[in-house]
Amino acid sequence: MSEENSTGTNFIWAVTLIIIVAIIAGAMYYSGFLGGTKKEKIDINVTAPAAPSSR
Repeated sequence: MSEENSTGTNFIWAVTLIIIVAIIAGAMYYSGFLGGTKKEKIDINVTAPAAPSSR
């Protein structure tokens, strides 16, 4: 009887471990640590309007 209980407990722990590892891997992928998101360089040129010339 204790062997059946041990098998069930081991299965629950295995499923729990798989879920935890999947959550951690997903978080690392989403954060870009595993190359999940591509970092794009954005070039922004800010120019001020020319001052009006006095005549």
